[in-house]
Amino acid sequence: MNARLDSTKSLTILLGVFVLTLFVAPYLAPYDPLQVNMTERLKPMSTEHFLGTDHLGRDVFSRILTGAQTTVGTSFFILAISLLLGVPIGLISGYVGGKLDRVLMRVVDAFMAFPDYIVAIILSGLLGPGMVNLIFAIVMVKWVGYARLARSTVLTEKQKDYILIAKLNGVGSINILRRHLIPHVIGNVMVLATLDAGKIILMIAALSYIGLGAQPPTPEWGAMLNESKAFFYNAPQLMLIPGLAIMLVVLILNVIGDYLRDRYDVKNQNGGN
Repeated sequence: MNARLDSTKSLTILLGVFVLTLFVAPYLAPYDPLQVNMTERLKPMSTEHFLGTDHLGRDVFSRILTGAQTTVGTSFFILAISLLLGVPIGLISGYVGGKLDRVLMRVVDAFMAFPDYIVAIILSGLLGPGMVNLIFAIVMVKWVGYARLARSTVLTEKQKDYILIAKLNGVGSINILRRHLIPHVIGNVMVLATLDAGKIILMIAALSYIGLGAQPPTPEWGAMLNESKAFFYNAPQLMLIPGLAIMLVVLILNVIGDYLRDRYDVKNQNGGN
């Protein structure tokens, strides 16, 4: 029990520091991330420029801090929209069933017929480069996973005795969803969302890297990789630093997702009781 409380406390602290850093990072930047200074271009790491400067003399450390809000913040925004769209659709589809369920699931199947990256690239290419179009494209490929997960959870739970007893006792559909079904859905959705956040970050960075996401001079980690590829041999840190930032954030989110998977595993909790 103490070990579990310690792990929960450590995770809470880690998550709190992570979110706090995300919001305050731009204010910690020692330089303007957009300020061009050609006399300082491609400077190595130093006390003046902690992570050096890029090909336009911009401070890399300042751009990394500001880019965190663009890359990670956008991923959380996309995740929130996907949850708000997918979970209610899945709940309604699974609970109501019938023709409505068949129609909604055919829409979900159509989106899931192709890999996420392919659909996102096609949509971004058709809509044009830019963060707004990128957000729309990724939401279109991510909401379906939450709809299917919520539906499958509802279909499993609504056949159980306690749901049937609640219906026999005259409990309304809204109360059944709120008190009995949504709590089961939340745990599974939280695990998928945490793991999905890392995938969305990778997708944002990948689309920006190929020119379909953030556009220069926006300090976004994928766009920074794209801008730095021509200078890899002369200044490899320009690509290594944003790459490591992406890897670190995705790793942290995966660790949190693994913890949530164990913490909200309903079967394990019932087994412990």
